[in-house]
Amino acid sequence: MNFFEDLERIRIKKPLIHHITNYVVMNDSANITIAVGASPIMAHAVEELEEIISVASALYINIGTLDTRWIDSMVSAVKYAERYNVPILLDPVGAGASRLRTEVTERLLYSSKIKILKGNGGEISSLAGRKGTTKGVESAVSPEAEIATTVAEKYGVNVVMTGKVDYVSDGRRNAAVENGTPMLGKITGSGCMLGSVISSFMAIKEDPFEASIEGLLTYEIAAEIAEKKAEGPGTFKSKLMDEIYNFKSEYYSLARVKYL
Repeated sequence: MNFFEDLERIRIKKPLIHHITNYVVMNDSANITIAVGASPIMAHAVEELEEIISVASALYINIGTLDTRWIDSMVSAVKYAERYNVPILLDPVGAGASRLRTEVTERLLYSSKIKILKGNGGEISSLAGRKGTTKGVESAVSPEAEIATTVAEKYGVNVVMTGKVDYVSDGRRNAAVENGTPMLGKITGSGCMLGSVISSFMAIKEDPFEASIEGLLTYEIAAEIAEKKAEGPGTFKSKLMDEIYNFKSEYYSLARVKYL
């Protein structure tokens, strides 16, 4: 993998990332997508989905604020994405916290070819059929590589399971990313913004396993640098945007990734 070369491809190509995401982080997700070099569009109306997805480079679905109309949009969107060969990233926010969230997540996973499934330990554990505790969008479950592998094999998807250590698995290959900072847990939507960054790499890279690792490293190394310049959560979020935007090739020397 040539991390910086792929980041430069995003900056040059400016791929269109179609978001169906939640109200809480819509603005931040759009801004982080622009910062990494891609182009965001937030479109939820069923009536325009096919037109937009047909020209998109990636589809990012985040179930953070569900309602019945948005569920219809998500189900339609994944069908159009398959028709136009647009890769899909699904963030099952709160899966395991309610029956609705779990059912919608599984419906999307079984009805389409999701390329990347990104969630925290509790969300991914619930999809593995293991007992976990999900409170809102936070997890009390310690991420484990075998859980990521189990879910990857179960749904035929590349899994990104975030936590103190992030695990990536496509069922055959496994990696652990040890970058990041606890400060990410002090701002709302840090995981949702990560999804936008990974989606941007997915848009220009065919291998979802590699795209996941590159997105994780870019986002979490930028977060480590931002923390050193920030005075608290407010300035941290703005510095995170800055460091993503100004990301330099030498930053990747800070990568802490292990292939398992």
